[in-house]
Amino acid sequence: MRSFMTFCCCLLALGAMAQPGLDEMQQAQQSLSSSFLSVMDFALVLAAIFGIVGAVRIYHNWQMGHPRIDQQVAAWFFAALFMVLAGAFLQAVFGI
Repeated sequence: MRSFMTFCCCLLALGAMAQPGLDEMQQAQQSLSSSFLSVMDFALVLAAIFGIVGAVRIYHNWQMGHPRIDQQVAAWFFAALFMVLAGAFLQAVFGI
């Protein structure tokens, strides 16, 4: 029983020594920063699409004579604002 426990402890020690080094951590950070920039661009493009589609829909409803467009203006504006702030939040969290 004691030899089995010693064997298990040796296996755990081998697993602990197999952790990545500084080079691997730098590669992971570069990989994260390169993919994160594309996510930031995607968030800004999505916010622009929300803004354009919202503006077109609001203009159409306004021309059709709908009396309450205030809610639609707020909804589309805050959807675009949320996407911009979500990108800034992710940038602050990951420190990139």
